[in-house]
Amino acid sequence: MRLRKALFVLPNLFTASSIFCGFYACTLVSAGESHPDRYYQAALAILFAIFFDAFDGRVARLTKTQSEFGMQLDSLADVISFGVAPALLLYKWALQPLGFWGVFLAFLFTACGAMRLARFNVLANRHKGALAFFIGLPIPLAAGTVISLVIANGRHGSPLPALPMAAVALGLSYLMVSNIRYRTFKETRFSRGKGLLLLLMAVAAIFFALSRQPGIALVAAMAAYIVLGLAEGGLGVGRRIAERRRANALPEVGELDDDDDGFA
Repeated sequence: MRLRKALFVLPNLFTASSIFCGFYACTLVSAGESHPDRYYQAALAILFAIFFDAFDGRVARLTKTQSEFGMQLDSLADVISFGVAPALLLYKWALQPLGFWGVFLAFLFTACGAMRLARFNVLANRHKGALAFFIGLPIPLAAGTVISLVIANGRHGSPLPALPMAAVALGLSYLMVSNIRYRTFKETRFSRGKGLLLLLMAVAAIFFALSRQPGIALVAAMAAYIVLGLAEGGLGVGRRIAERRRANALPEVGELDDDDDGFA
C-alpha cells in the first residue's frame, strides 16, 4: 500500500520539476539586462521543463497512477513553464523596444496559452481515450519555438529584431487558440517502410544537430511540426469544400423529372 502511494508521487515530481525549471527561467530572465547570457540559460531551463513535462504523463500511465489531480497540476505547471516563462523571455529578449505593445504581445502569448490548456482539459474530459489530434498548437511546442530561436541565436548573440519577433509572438498566439489540428502521433501506426524512413530522418537530424548548431536543428523541428499542421489543415479545408460542392451538385429528393423512372 505504501509503495502504491509512493508511485502516485512520482509523476507529480516530474511536474514539480517542470514548475521549478519555469520559475528558474523567470529568475534568469529578470537578470538578463545586466547579463545577456542569462536569456540563453533561461531558454535551456524551459527546454528542461519541456523534457519533464513530456515524461510526467508517460510515468503516470506506466505506473497506472493517472488522476484528476495530476491533470490539473500539469495544466497549472504548463501555464507557468510554457506560458509565463517564455512570454517573459520573449519580452525581455526581443519585444521590450516596442514598449506597451511588446508587453501586450507577451501577455497575449500567455493568455492564449492558458485558453489552449483550458480547452484541452475540456476535450480530455469528454474523450477519455488517447486523442489522435490536438486542437490548436500545444503550448509546450509554442514555448519550444520561442526558446529554439533564442538558443539558435547563441549565448552571446544580439536579440533578433523586435518586429519579426512580434509577428512570431502573434502567430504562435493565434495557432494556440485556432482550430488547426496537430497530430499527437499517439495512434499512428507505422509500416516497416515508414518506420525505416522515420529512423533515417531522425539519424539525419541528430547528425545535423551534432555537426552544425543544435539550435538550428531545434528551430527546423519546431517549424516542421507547425507547417505539418498548417498543411494538413489546408488539405482538410480543401477536402471539405470539395465534398460540399459534390453534395450541392447532387439533386435533392423530388427534383427528378416526372418522366424519370430512376434508370439510366
